Amino acid sequence: MLDEEEIPQAEIKPVKHVSKIWFIPIAALLIGVWMVYYTWSNQGPAIMITFETAEGLEINSTKVKLRDITIGEVIDLKLTDDFKGIEVTARLDKNTEELLKEDTSFWVAKPRIGAAGISGLNTILSGAYIELSPGTSDESRTEFVGLESPPVTPIGTPGIHITLDSDDEFAFEVGDPIIYKGLTVGRFEDVYFNFEERIVYYNAFIRAPYHELVTENTRFWNVSGVRIDLKADGITLQTGNVETLLTNGVTFGVPEGMPHGKSITERDFFTIYGSYEEANLQRFRRSVEYVVLVSDSIRGLNVGAPVEYRGVNIGRVAATNIHEADHTVLLQEDIKIPVLISMQPGRVGLPDTDDGLRGMVAQTQYWIKNGLKASLKTGNLLTGSLYVDLQHYDDSPIDEIERFMDFPIIPTVEDEFSQIAKSASVLVDNLSKLPLDELSGNANQLIAELTSTVKEFKNASKGLTQLLENTNQQDIPKQIQQALEQITLTTKDFSADSAGYEELTRSLRVLQATMHELKPVLQQLKNKPNSLIFSSEQDETIEPKKSQSETPEPSN
Repeated sequence: MLDEEEIPQAEIKPVKHVSKIWFIPIAALLIGVWMVYYTWSNQGPAIMITFETAEGLEINSTKVKLRDITIGEVIDLKLTDDFKGIEVTARLDKNTEELLKEDTSFWVAKPRIGAAGISGLNTILSGAYIELSPGTSDESRTEFVGLESPPVTPIGTPGIHITLDSDDEFAFEVGDPIIYKGLTVGRFEDVYFNFEERIVYYNAFIRAPYHELVTENTRFWNVSGVRIDLKADGITLQTGNVETLLTNGVTFGVPEGMPHGKSITERDFFTIYGSYEEANLQRFRRSVEYVVLVSDSIRGLNVGAPVEYRGVNIGRVAATNIHEADHTVLLQEDIKIPVLISMQPGRVGLPDTDDGLRGMVAQTQYWIKNGLKASLKTGNLLTGSLYVDLQHYDDSPIDEIERFMDFPIIPTVEDEFSQIAKSASVLVDNLSKLPLDELSGNANQLIAELTSTVKEFKNASKGLTQLLENTNQQDIPKQIQQALEQITLTTKDFSADSAGYEELTRSLRVLQATMHELKPVLQQLKNKPNSLIFSSEQDETIEPKKSQSETPEPSN
């Protein structure tokens, strides 16, 4: 066994350098840290968008785009806490923070067909993506509620926003056009129904430079589809452009006779009227109302029908069959239907002011007292539409104007058709009083007598025919020939050279001379028939006398 002194002892020396093998994990760690830092320093903000559904969206596949440029990608999809929507988490590129404002909009771009046209056809092959519309607000945010459809007007588009309201039964939808002289200059952006007022409000946008056409006197009216109005003043056809033939739409303008006014520079409120006529009526701010008590039928008389004075439109029918507080009037035998008419001084050239209103009231009252009356007349035979016609009648002036529900009454006369109907009724009554049965019996008896007469005439004609046949068989022709020979001998006695002819000629000459002598007497009787009874002084009428040499001498 070896001695302990002979066992060698190990010499321990401290290591003065690091092993080269450690360079590999250190380098990998540094590269990883650098990559994390590079990724962190170059990535954009993370945002969360809430949609109703995740149709067409996929993690790490669906892109976020701005004007067809990819600026981000969807990195997560999950349900909301109440399970009523989808929370989409997207990572945007670096330097996109300025796009994330409070009014920034997001929506899923996919194929759509709507009032504004066809969009998103490129997504059929590429797939759906999230479109971003930058906002203009000063406040930033990272959580948004996505839109189910693209905004009608991109944020930042030059123009003006307006608010329209309508209580008509005809509603508009988002995307419906606003027309001006056939051009689409704006669209409806939002629809809101006020339950308390029961009025529909619309947010609309009119793009530049057409927004300068909207002034304080502008009126909006409906031009949806094709509108045909059959009224008392004729048939009117109204439409906007080709787009409004398929969808709804409105147009605007300044009514005739009104100044254009100042252009609006901020959001303002306007009312949508049913037609241009209704919008045009708004330029007349002052009117005077009268009541016309109609005893005939008012069928065909509509609210808005014209009121004419000698063919000039001076107003319109404001209401028909207005009711009085006293219901006992309904128990009267001959109840008249009250029709309220409204007349505007601006229609007849008077100023649309209080002075013009007072002038029209004074003139109308003077006319009523001196025979002005109203009647219903047919304005359109095709539709049977009626209008109120005012004319003067000098046969019935009045001293005091009656009133109905605090409205002055304009007296009425029957219309022309009522008069014709009454005449026709009288004619029918007279016809019904005729003894038609007796006349029918007499006619039958007359026909029988005519038939008997025809038979007797037929028998007589047969007898006449037989008589003529017998005459030809007897000597009557010979007797007629002898009578003709005697007539011939008689005419020879009055031939030009015969004595009878000369005697007849002398007699005619004597008669002619006698008539010449009687001519003055006859002339005096013609001028003064009583001259033969009462003597009168008269100037002697010089008459030419026939010479004695021309007086025929009687022949021996």
